[in-house]
Amino acid sequence: MKFKQKLAVVLMLLLALSVNLFAQEITEEEWQAEMNNLTAQRTALTKELDLLKTQIAELKETNASLQSYEDCQNDLYALVGATKQDVIDFRTLVNDLQVKISKQQKPKSDRQAELDNLKSSKISALPEFYDKVHNQMQRQLDAWDDTPDEILYTVVRGDNLWNIAKKPQHYGNGFAWPKIYNANRDQIKDPDLIYPKQVFKIPSLTEEEKAKYNKIRANYKPAPTTQAN
Repeated sequence: MKFKQKLAVVLMLLLALSVNLFAQEITEEEWQAEMNNLTAQRTALTKELDLLKTQIAELKETNASLQSYEDCQNDLYALVGATKQDVIDFRTLVNDLQVKISKQQKPKSDRQAELDNLKSSKISALPEFYDKVHNQMQRQLDAWDDTPDEILYTVVRGDNLWNIAKKPQHYGNGFAWPKIYNANRDQIKDPDLIYPKQVFKIPSLTEEEKAKYNKIRANYKPAPTTQAN
């Protein structure tokens, strides 16, 4: 216990000695200069604090004068002649149509009609809907390939596979006739013999098949005709 007391006394003496030496190292002029510097800093900080208090008071006053978010929304809805419930119902229609377009629920024409109906609504002008209804969804519809995988064609008198394949609504290329022949082998025994009222499946060509038949057509050179002497 006495050791601890002696140690405490030694530490206090060392501290006192350190303070005394520190005091001896600083002149009165230096001390006054440091005090003046601290006083100037306090004055500047006080002014900055007062300015911040003024700005906070102004912001509180401005905030008190602002409309609530809900009031702003209602005013926006009023501009397009709609109520909050009208907008909720419109949002539901947009989301439902978005799902139909994404899943490509046929017929495409019905989806386009639904979209046109949404576009005609003034509510579609609201920022929440405008880009989606007038741009994004229309681009999705435009990119929707509505070409049927297979169509049916009823043979009429004078038809042959070449002419059927050559029709613009089919392939626009008579050289693609084997596609029709192979798809209707159950009805066609001889590709040169088809009959009126037969109903043929006209399957769509793949991009590879289109390229193949177009190349055949491009490279085709009809046999030269001989002229009688």
